[in-house]
Amino acid sequence: MRDGDASGFSAVLLDWYDRHARAMPWRVPPEEKKAGVKPDPYRVWLSEVMLQQTTVAAVRDYFRRFTDRWPTVGDLAAAADSEVMGEWAGLGYYARARNLLACARAVVRDHGGVFPVTREGLLTLPGIGPYTASAIAAIAHDEAATVVDGNVERVMARLWLVEEPLPGAKAALTRLAERLTPVNRPGDYAQAVMDLGATICTPRNPACGICPWRDPCRARAEGVQAGLPRKTEKAAKPVRQGVIWIARRRDGAWLVERRAERGLLGGMLGFPGSDWDGGGGEEPVAADWQELGEVRHTFTHFHLILRCRVARVEMGAEPSRGQFLPVAEFRPSDLPTVMRKAFDLTKNAFSPS
Repeated sequence: MRDGDASGFSAVLLDWYDRHARAMPWRVPPEEKKAGVKPDPYRVWLSEVMLQQTTVAAVRDYFRRFTDRWPTVGDLAAAADSEVMGEWAGLGYYARARNLLACARAVVRDHGGVFPVTREGLLTLPGIGPYTASAIAAIAHDEAATVVDGNVERVMARLWLVEEPLPGAKAALTRLAERLTPVNRPGDYAQAVMDLGATICTPRNPACGICPWRDPCRARAEGVQAGLPRKTEKAAKPVRQGVIWIARRRDGAWLVERRAERGLLGGMLGFPGSDWDGGGGEEPVAADWQELGEVRHTFTHFHLILRCRVARVEMGAEPSRGQFLPVAEFRPSDLPTVMRKAFDLTKNAFSPS
């Protein structure tokens, strides 16, 4: 591929995008964009934060709930931390929710409720890194910023036949993506490349026959597209273990605690538990505890096994940790995924008296 072909490549992809763009609740369709409808930076930012390490299918309902409840960045900035963390429960990577609040409050406090319009300005906000800044600048403001996620890396590796494995190839793939980023419609182009990777240039069984870039694709010409991008073999994840205590009082109230703001599951509501170092820990309230099984959950860097201990607790018992939450205020949907797994495993062991 010659450098002079870049504008032609982007034009071909934009023509494909105009006909095949995915419908998403945070996206302005290409026909509306051409008619003058401008993307809302708040919705672009919110969707990009939610989509980190998560699939589009998983994010759609969360995005709708968030924007129904907090339709502007000012609404989100004014929300209680616990309410936002509760709505985020189940999406994982909970530091994103804390960063979400910090960023919303910075936009309101320091920028009058208006997101900066440039990539460099966006990078000054808490929780916004190079990828997210590029995505907002390109999609919301049509800055010719290069947006590179996993889909784009895969497309570039195949298009240019880059055989160096990831993550070592990231810088080279970004440079190649920059060569194709157009000045005209860079926001639509960024979304087009991501759509191409998500729907046609997929990790397995890419649909090369209907790809708008099938003819110049070097990997397809060599018949090696399915094997790219190559990836360095990852080390096995360690396994950590702990105990979780699930107690219910005679009046139906559940013993819960809010975790410390820092660390995994920071700020989230959950059940008292031990450290995840294999030790037993100290019971949070005096009771006849029974072990009921275990739950398993995988985080980014390790696997977790939690032994679940349950107990019925008499009225008047004083816990050393946490507090009893009345049944009318207890929402399992507010629990992070690992806590909800423990709840689902043990809930049938209790029945209100």
